[in-house]
Amino acid sequence: MMRGASQFLVAVLLVLVAACDGDREQLTDASVGAGGNWTAVGGGADESGYSRLDQIDTGNVNRLGLAWSFDLPGEVALEATPLAIDGTLYFTGTYASVYAVDGATGKLIWRYDPETWKHNPAKMRIGTSVNRGVAFADGRIFSAAYDGRLIALDAATGKPLWSVDTLPAITPQSITGAPRYFRGKVIIGNGGADYGARGFVTAYDAATGEMAWRFYTVPGTPEENKGDPAMERAAATWNGEYWKIGTGGTVWNGITFDAELDRIYLGVGNSGPYDPEVRSPGGGDNLYLTSIVALDADTGEYIWHYQINPREAWDYKATANIITATLTIAGQPKKVLMQAPTNGFFYVLDRETGELLNQPGKIGKVTWAERIDLETGRPVEAENIRFETGETTIFPGMLGAHNWQAMSFSPRSGLVYIPYMQIGGRYIKRPGSSSFFNLQFETVVEEPNDGKGALLAWDPVAQKPRWKVQHDFMWNGGTMATAGDLVFQGTADGYVSAYDANSGSRLWRADVGLGVVAAPMSYSVNGKQYVSVLVGYGGFLASYSEVTDVGWKFSSPRRLVTFALDGKASLPPSEKRSMKVDAIDDPALKLDEADVKAGARRYLPCSVCHGPKLRSPGAPAPDLRESAIALREADLWAVVHDGALKARGMPQFEELTRKQVRQIHAYIRAGARESLGLRKPAIQQERQ
Repeated sequence: MMRGASQFLVAVLLVLVAACDGDREQLTDASVGAGGNWTAVGGGADESGYSRLDQIDTGNVNRLGLAWSFDLPGEVALEATPLAIDGTLYFTGTYASVYAVDGATGKLIWRYDPETWKHNPAKMRIGTSVNRGVAFADGRIFSAAYDGRLIALDAATGKPLWSVDTLPAITPQSITGAPRYFRGKVIIGNGGADYGARGFVTAYDAATGEMAWRFYTVPGTPEENKGDPAMERAAATWNGEYWKIGTGGTVWNGITFDAELDRIYLGVGNSGPYDPEVRSPGGGDNLYLTSIVALDADTGEYIWHYQINPREAWDYKATANIITATLTIAGQPKKVLMQAPTNGFFYVLDRETGELLNQPGKIGKVTWAERIDLETGRPVEAENIRFETGETTIFPGMLGAHNWQAMSFSPRSGLVYIPYMQIGGRYIKRPGSSSFFNLQFETVVEEPNDGKGALLAWDPVAQKPRWKVQHDFMWNGGTMATAGDLVFQGTADGYVSAYDANSGSRLWRADVGLGVVAAPMSYSVNGKQYVSVLVGYGGFLASYSEVTDVGWKFSSPRRLVTFALDGKASLPPSEKRSMKVDAIDDPALKLDEADVKAGARRYLPCSVCHGPKLRSPGAPAPDLRESAIALREADLWAVVHDGALKARGMPQFEELTRKQVRQIHAYIRAGARESLGLRKPAIQQERQ
């Protein structure tokens, strides 16, 4: 067993107050068009991650070479999938800066920085800043800043057209997801469920930024719920004064527009607090946590919901991408939506009614439930999964069998391509505690493939795997399928690969110099097909534990890399993966052991970005044992207290005293000496 970020996250929060052959050619207007554009983060409104382009196929993919690359200095974790609109690529960086780049040459056209550090610097403390992309419509690019602003930019110039704050000024919520455009509106959700924030999404007029409608995904106070049928229905499934304790249920990633039915599908997140007996004592399903909710796109009114995990207790979430398609099931064409949420089952729902259309299959190692009852739609759960006896161990753990990294669907093969993960979780109740954060968590590795990932080809009609490619590491990139019968995926070890969509055979691979978590995309310019992906291993989970720490350094270059047939460009050499800590030390510095011990506690807010146990493999911030800034107490003071690096994403903590910064400095220096073998292990934060 290895301690993971669940326990680490709790500690941080305490200081701070996550088919059939007949279907193979069926495409919708929402899919990527033959013109070669990639119009939304998932390719089109259907979120299928499928490109109709077939110039690159199984017969010639071995000729792929680098067409160009674009370095992104100052960026760290890159999770976005670029859009391609008439030859221009649009994408976001770590802190929601928006880039416009020429798709044929890789030359920068413009860049827009939302400057969260000026607008609302307090938001920088909430967690790790990442961003998953933009939306486009009518000559406008829509992006969302971490601090909660939704911004419209002129696509030609990058000039701001309007900006609206989607979140209250004082709130534990932030935005990491991409907006979605639909019928004159832009919709955005937010994160913060782990802090107990009440989830909601808001739609705005795309031309003016005026609010069109807002839908809350969990109930509020009795007064707020009164007269709202969806909230009254949800409130009946909660107990106690939940609105005072915390609810969760934020929509931070999965949002899909259904043009055929004029609906929006929301992927609702986890609870907060996690323990259902704390937030809703005595029972209750707690709607609409971990649910897919269908709304009227014009009004935002509730239509139906399907709850994936009633009475959620494990940080499970339905925030993975939701794909719409038409499949032939039991001999009948059905308008479906498909999702592989974190809980390890694969769901195919009727888009019109929200009903299950076939028996959900387990995509991998799943122990929390035997099956999903097809008649009721409810899971047949194992015993003691809500830690009734004080603790429980289940698969998957909080990271899930599939997280936010996008899966894709090919209407040619009829298969869904899932970035699968295999990791368990142990949940332990703190004796006598009824507080918000009353659980301790550990990641669980029991057998050889635990703690590793895979590329899984899944048949959504038969609910069976068709092939699987095992990966050495767990935290890998999203997938893209193409009409050339190919599947592309980047992986944590720093490669991008192309596989035969029908067999899983690897046909091509390129070294991109750093791990990949984003999904690739494809587009064409002047009749030439390109494949692009952002290279930037990172985010909070890069430093999650030994499972996701694969040895990338903060200094590794972040890039957009683009491939084409017979490409001849080459990447400059970059630093290789290494688990070795290149710590630096000042032998003249004498450490006060009381300061070291106190510094271990003071360091907890720092660990969100710099990693537990001072480990930060590549992102979202430097390993402080290797940092020259952290070598001198005066330099650390200038950064931590004075905010010398605010513009580069380092929050300012002006409330810290000289003594407290000295304690943090002592803890860092002790950790550096430990890694150099110059002292015994320092007190680690999870023991506090």
